[in-house]
Amino acid sequence: MSNGDIFFGEMIGTAILILFGAGVCAAVTLRFSKARAAGWVVIAFGWGFGVLAGAYTAAPLSGGHLNPAVTFGIAIDTGVWEKVWVYVLGQMAGAMIGAVLAYLVYFAQFQANVRQTGTTEGTLDEPVPTLGIFSTIPEIRNPVANLVTEILATIALVLPLLALVGNNRHVEGIGIGLVPGAEGIYGSGIAILLVALLVVGIGLSLGGPTGYAINPARDLGPRIIHSVLPIPNKGTSDWGYSWIPVAGPLIGGVLGGLIYNAAF
Repeated sequence: MSNGDIFFGEMIGTAILILFGAGVCAAVTLRFSKARAAGWVVIAFGWGFGVLAGAYTAAPLSGGHLNPAVTFGIAIDTGVWEKVWVYVLGQMAGAMIGAVLAYLVYFAQFQANVRQTGTTEGTLDEPVPTLGIFSTIPEIRNPVANLVTEILATIALVLPLLALVGNNRHVEGIGIGLVPGAEGIYGSGIAILLVALLVVGIGLSLGGPTGYAINPARDLGPRIIHSVLPIPNKGTSDWGYSWIPVAGPLIGGVLGGLIYNAAF
C-alpha cells in the first residue's frame, strides 16, 4: 500500500466513523432532535455502525485501522513501524473532517442551543454543553481511574482484534482471518462486522466511566474542532482532561499488542 492510499483511506474511513459517532451523540443530546434522550444503548450502536461503515470503506485502501491505538497494536504485532505516521496523520485529519460534517448535519440544532425567553434553569429547554458530542468527558474526574479505564478498554479492543486478524491468529478455519494475498488487516468482511460489534460491546460494558474514547484520534481531532467552531453556549473544550483519552488508548494499544505477541 502506498502512503497516499493509506492516508486517504484512513482519512475517509475515520471521517465516516466520526460522522456516525458524533452524529449519534448530537442526535441524543441536542434539543429539537427527533432522537433526543434516546439513551446510551443508541449511542453505543451508533458508534459501532460508524466503525462498520468506516472500516468497510477504508479497508481496500489502507486496511481500515481508523485508530492510532489499533495502528500501534498492529505495529507491535508485525514489527513494521515505517507507515505508522501516515496512518496517524490520516486518522487525525479524518477525525477533524468528520467532526465538521457532523456539525453541519446538526447545524440548525446547534444554532438553536440557546436559552429561550422565559426558560427556567434546569428545564429541558435549557442549553446543553456540547463537548460530549465531539469528545469524551468522565463521569467522575479521577485522572488515575480514568486513565486505567481507557487503558483496559483499549486492551479489550486491540487484543480481540489481533486475535481475529493478527499474524498468529488461529481462526482461519472459520473464515475470520486474512484472505491469503489480501492487503490490510481485514481480508474477510466478517472480521469488520465482528470488530464493529466488539466496539458496541465495549461501549455498553466499559463506556460508563469515561465515555470510552479507546481512540486518540476520535477524541483529540473532534476536541480541536469543538474549540474552534462557533457553537452557541458550547461550554469548555476541557483541555485539562484531553491527555487521558490520548495517552490511555495509546498505552492500551501497545499493551494489547504485547499481550498478543506473548500469549499467542
